Amino acid sequence: MTSTQDPSVSPTSPSDAVTAGAHATEIARSGASNLRGPAAGGVDPQRVATVVGAALEGLRSAIREQQVTYEEFDAFKQWLIAVSDTGEWPLFLDVYLEFEVEKVAAATQQGSVGTILGPFWLDGQVHLDSPATLPMRDDEPGTPMILAGQVTATDGTPLAGATVDIWHTDADGWYSGFAAAPPAGNLRGVVRCDDQGRFEIHTRKPAPYTIPLDGPTGQMTQAAGWSPWRPAHLHLLVAAPGHRTLTSQLFFTGDPYLGNDVASADKPELTLDPQPTGNGDEVRADRDFVLERET
Repeated sequence: MTSTQDPSVSPTSPSDAVTAGAHATEIARSGASNLRGPAAGGVDPQRVATVVGAALEGLRSAIREQQVTYEEFDAFKQWLIAVSDTGEWPLFLDVYLEFEVEKVAAATQQGSVGTILGPFWLDGQVHLDSPATLPMRDDEPGTPMILAGQVTATDGTPLAGATVDIWHTDADGWYSGFAAAPPAGNLRGVVRCDDQGRFEIHTRKPAPYTIPLDGPTGQMTQAAGWSPWRPAHLHLLVAAPGHRTLTSQLFFTGDPYLGNDVASADKPELTLDPQPTGNGDEVRADRDFVLERET
């Protein structure tokens, strides 16, 4: 991610994409995908042949239809090597492909609407009881914000002790753990709901940001003339024993990048409209979550 302070330039350090890519790759290797459900056992050769064959045929079809030249093919190979060298595979895959996988999964799921996980989740964050204030700097910039709500089952039963794992950028568009600016654990936490499944989280409103512009994913995006921006959002993993973990993001009304999210993760159902609380410039948004039982 790139700071929002100057969207016309790449990050201030040429190592930002490499650092973020290396961290995202490490998280991907640790099995973050298991957060979305148990891993499938075994490998079905026919399934591999079908899926990989379809993907390869898609590429071959693009080559035929677009009359790709050897010069363009060689440039593509060099780009693939650059993605590997920077560790940006998690970023590229999450930005340009994960939303389609999420659509497939959502077709058979009940409960609250979800969206993609993205590459910036970190395990091992502080556990807090609701009402909770996320870890932040004493002079943390940004608008104070409260996110509150309740976690229930599909039949309306409150899920006591449910957890809300939340992480987001700071007011300058940086994620802790993936950039040098915020300290470790900044604006991250796992909040435990009360015995009625209710939660109240005090934090700061996040900022929009671009994907890293100094890496091959950002360079390809700009070369294609596509917007590299993500609207401001909160990441959430909402969990309770015996229920499917909900992976979601929450966006904000009025954000200029809604509807043009580079990751195609924003949805109208996931948009918040925070309102003033009367306590200075603090705002509050309420959002309930419904979890389906694991099958």
